[in-house]
Amino acid sequence: MHLTGDERKKLLKIARTAIYENLQGRNFSMDISRLQGNMISQCGVFVTLRLNEQLRGCIGYVESEQPLAATVTGVAIKAATQDPRFIPISQDELKDIVIEISVLSQLTVLNNVESIEIGMHGLYLDGEFHRGLLLPQVAVENNWNRETFIEQLGKKAGILDFHPGYPGIRILKFTADVFNETTVNE
Repeated sequence: MHLTGDERKKLLKIARTAIYENLQGRNFSMDISRLQGNMISQCGVFVTLRLNEQLRGCIGYVESEQPLAATVTGVAIKAATQDPRFIPISQDELKDIVIEISVLSQLTVLNNVESIEIGMHGLYLDGEFHRGLLLPQVAVENNWNRETFIEQLGKKAGILDFHPGYPGIRILKFTADVFNETTVNE
């Protein structure tokens, strides 16, 4: 899916407003019946929060049965308040938080490690007892090659000796439309 510039701006505004309202102790709601275009698509989405370029929260869904705008609302609030790696963000921090949204394509089974394009593909590991996801931008930010990307995916899922072909595990790949408050106007 390719979002328009206006749709990206609206999603970022929805995310920021939802977090703000939640931090104020109020529920954020929108009239879903007025949404159209990509805003009503059902797809996976992650919201990443950064403070001074450092990760401050990131939560999302691989798939969603809700309209995109509603999914962004929910995961933005969760990224701000429920990421178990961080304490909830404060009202004072919000003004300095940069919001990034990653809208995911459909997942496809990874049949060949060589088909992974660093910066284009994200990876999702799915197994009976293990799950993990790395967004496409993570490999670029960490200067990983394909092998390191897969190794880190395994670690994220809790498998220290992970390798392609690991029993009972599927690796899926996806692309993402990634944008944030500092790049949306570019």
